Amino acid sequence: MENVTVSVIVPVHNGAATIGQAVESALVQKVPLEIIVVDDGSTDDLEGALARYANLPQLRCLHNERNLGVAASRNRGVEAARGEYIAFLDADDWWEPRKLAAQLQVMRRRNVVLSCTGRELMRADGSSTGRFIPVREKITYRSLLYHNCINCSSVLIRADVAREFPMEHDEAHEDYIMWLHILKKYGEAAGLPHSYLKYRMAANSKSGSKLHSAGMTYRVYRYMGYGPLASLFFFASYALHGVWKYAVARRRSRGKG
Repeated sequence: MENVTVSVIVPVHNGAATIGQAVESALVQKVPLEIIVVDDGSTDDLEGALARYANLPQLRCLHNERNLGVAASRNRGVEAARGEYIAFLDADDWWEPRKLAAQLQVMRRRNVVLSCTGRELMRADGSSTGRFIPVREKITYRSLLYHNCINCSSVLIRADVAREFPMEHDEAHEDYIMWLHILKKYGEAAGLPHSYLKYRMAANSKSGSKLHSAGMTYRVYRYMGYGPLASLFFFASYALHGVWKYAVARRRSRGKG
């Protein structure tokens, strides 16, 4: 394909049941794009789920010879991408139709290398919880240390920057580390408060266990070069913001009646 503006990277491991919705939500975006599905050693009928797209020039599938993990799978997709920008989309999430166009407009106007959006929290069956989590319009390195407000499936990033800071440390929050490195060098990211992302909450996700996720978050600060005390300080702020975030989302849900 020529004139690809956005390369959509979709890592998947046994996501045959949900990947169709993710792919369809990318195909209806109002920008020239390609979709790169990275099959990370799936053992379900992923091939069958993608069969309907076999003749679409916008979609191609890369197959890992063994399970490499989500960080390495995303990195492989980024290296294969032809677009000027990279969008990450997990196989169990999906987007509203104007997401990428809205992000491109804001990024070009504000001259930033990364943007993200708000999200609506969905149940495992795809139905809405009625809860929404917005983001601030301006996100800095310092503010991100206290709270990771950037959800990976909402991100649009310049491709050269994604290659400059590939995801690493799969045993931690590899995406959080990436965002911190990028903002430390390039300054602010743009946030679009609207819930363009539909985020499926699954108990068996990588960070589904709160205790396990807490350990992953602490390791992020250690990988960023902070000592034990500073890491504990940032982690405490992260935890408080997390409680506040979901409490606010619940209140907004009740307010919508």
